[in-house]
Amino acid sequence: MLISRLGMGIIIPGMYTPQAGIFALGTSSHAYLEFDLQDAKRSDAFAAALASIREPRTTTGGVNFVIGFRPELWSRLAPDDIPAGVAGFNREIRGADGFVMPATQRDALVWLSGSAYDVVFDMARSVVRTLGDVGALREETSSWPYQHDRDLTGFIDGSENPTLLDAPAEALVAEGLRGAAGSILLLQKWQHLAAEWEALPVAQQERIMGRSKRDSVELENRPADSHVARTDQDTFGHIFRRNMPYGNIANHGTVFAGFSAEQKRLSGMLESMAGLVSGQRDALTRYTRPLTGSYYFVPSVESLRLLRPG
Repeated sequence: MLISRLGMGIIIPGMYTPQAGIFALGTSSHAYLEFDLQDAKRSDAFAAALASIREPRTTTGGVNFVIGFRPELWSRLAPDDIPAGVAGFNREIRGADGFVMPATQRDALVWLSGSAYDVVFDMARSVVRTLGDVGALREETSSWPYQHDRDLTGFIDGSENPTLLDAPAEALVAEGLRGAAGSILLLQKWQHLAAEWEALPVAQQERIMGRSKRDSVELENRPADSHVARTDQDTFGHIFRRNMPYGNIANHGTVFAGFSAEQKRLSGMLESMAGLVSGQRDALTRYTRPLTGSYYFVPSVESLRLLRPG
């Protein structure tokens, strides 16, 4: 019966299951693999290969997956299994003072996370082999936690995140809607201008963030161009963030991963950061540089299963 949900455009009432990797907190090693189709005529084979990816057959050293598709590709594969109007990051965002957020949209994402990098590394190689000649690896990023819950600016990240009990209501498309139990993921890589940032007094860093550095308390009189003000979730809607540090000593930053049931929450925050909402650019963007930008639709487990061959 579930096959009619994708193949005939009928949504069958019932419960659908989100990909477990969306909510897999506490993992210490991550790999983000972004792929493009090798041949547009082989999109079905590409999707089947992605859906056939399986975790290691062990309870120790396990790996979590988040598998996402370019919204336009998923719309072709399953036109009734995605909210209306969801689109890829297909155009750069040009903001105030010449600021630009680049569009580097790819066709698919496989995000792996686990307790040890060797397991993630081996599994990532297996994913690349599985996609074989249907998918080309275009972007690869590895990441890891820093001081438990801080990013490389030294501030606590994700202070406004909902709890795991509340996160599904913010991150997942509701039952009964197209794309139920799926999520829209915004993935960006931001390079930190570390020398410039670390040269600032802590008090100035706090004004830029809109929060205290030690304990992440929101400033009573936060500046209008602070990061907290420009991305206020009470204004744009709540999302579930899974940001992680990446890089090496000389070149590092943050992988931003934001899940939402509605794309407009994510796109609204980006436009606000760029200065397109109020004319005020997010002060933090003067000390971080966006390098990539993609949206992915992360379908339910049941939807992925229907793509498997045989």
